[in-house]
Amino acid sequence: MTAPTEKPEPTEKPEPTENPEPTDQLQRVHLIGIGGAGMSGIARILLARGVPVSGSDAKDSRTVLALRAQGARIAVGHDAANLTQLDGPPTVVISTAIRQDNPELAAARERGLSVLHRSQALAALMTGRRVACVTGTHGKTSTTSMLTVALQHCGLDPSFAIGGDLAAAGTGAHHGAGDIFVAEADESDGSFLRFSPTVAVVTNVEADHLDHHGSEAAYAQIFRDFLGRITPGGTLLSCADDAGAEQLARDAEQLGLRVRRYGRTAPGAAGDAILLDYRPAGTGGRLRVRLPGTGTSAAAEEHTVTVAVPGEHMALNALAALLAGLELGAPAAGMLEGLAQFSGVRRRFEFKGRADGVAVYDDYAHHPTEVAAQLTAARSVTEGRLVVAFQPHLYSRTRMFHREFGAALALADEVVVLDVFAAREDPEPGVSGALVADAVTLPAAHVHYVPKWSAVPEVLAGLARPGDLVLTMGAGDVTVLGAEILTELGRRERAR
Repeated sequence: MTAPTEKPEPTEKPEPTENPEPTDQLQRVHLIGIGGAGMSGIARILLARGVPVSGSDAKDSRTVLALRAQGARIAVGHDAANLTQLDGPPTVVISTAIRQDNPELAAARERGLSVLHRSQALAALMTGRRVACVTGTHGKTSTTSMLTVALQHCGLDPSFAIGGDLAAAGTGAHHGAGDIFVAEADESDGSFLRFSPTVAVVTNVEADHLDHHGSEAAYAQIFRDFLGRITPGGTLLSCADDAGAEQLARDAEQLGLRVRRYGRTAPGAAGDAILLDYRPAGTGGRLRVRLPGTGTSAAAEEHTVTVAVPGEHMALNALAALLAGLELGAPAAGMLEGLAQFSGVRRRFEFKGRADGVAVYDDYAHHPTEVAAQLTAARSVTEGRLVVAFQPHLYSRTRMFHREFGAALALADEVVVLDVFAAREDPEPGVSGALVADAVTLPAAHVHYVPKWSAVPEVLAGLARPGDLVLTMGAGDVTVLGAEILTELGRRERAR
């Protein structure tokens, strides 16, 4: 087998700059779409390092207001004037979501300004630190967050960039004083090929983002290419329970890379981590794990730890975080204590409130496997019925996976399907949320297609009964419905 090579980026993206130094490339930075999860994290770290930051976003938000309070100069709306009004020529940072006709991007290129992809800027911020990257089709945000919180508990103060906000800290990025940088590594557009991790965690490999990669084979290949980015002497941590991740581990071994596995089915070789048992515990879960020995002890040790998030998929994420921490030199006792203090991530089975005896949660799941896993986990923490409101994300994903979404959503008792959240895509004829609703394998009386977004809270409140759990799901603006659902439930309770 030949060594992996980097997959070339599409021509419309800025050409990569290999390991740009922060002092050379990032002396003054303008971020287009600064309010996004990834872009705002970069801005936050830059500001903490004393770099002048400006940017723009389509609208004001809590994130934008927080960055302004830290000193960022942010305009609402995209306009070429946002660049000309700056004190000096900046490096311009964009994400894959920024279209090529964006007026600020066009102006930057006309002026010959340095334009970096978000991943290039993040790679620059990693310079000089030991890097731990967490990637995979599912579970990246939760695993990265667990690892970060546990390392913080050990007093290591890592820098981190996560695609979601930690519930306790209220942020997804931080400039730490330690020598470790923990990053959620995005495979969706292949941009994680710009990172050079010492420790690389791959949670799973399953077909997704085919709108970009084109085929399942091409998507799997990008992970094999990622193996070539692991630094000499570095380690791949792979989930043995996932067929795609296990194949990647075997590929890595053929390349001579050091591989450690975790999961229920991990072979138990020296250095592997085993999930011996998982049981629901309140609104979280209780894990019994076997971890490799550390320090002068080579003997594996069994431990029990309770985590605040439910589901066996979260138990595996926790196990990955523990093993990654050990690989980075953190003590097992400190990692276990830190993991027990992990309070979750916003939009990952996030509790929004309770009204009229109904608990309301919100989750980011937007792939059939994620939907099925989270509905299974939600079922374990409620004695009532499970009522889900699902918003499909992207027309291409809806077209490709509507049958799989239908099968996954059938794990609920009542299903409300919203229309597609377009994100970066234009509408496709014949593709709507109705495709998903029609595919749900429940009696028709329990499946409701509600294309009018504003009508969803009233519909959900009418379906829910005391003791039920309502879960809003999707990567779009379905997340903001929680407060309105609680208001409707409260109104119904008062009316009685």
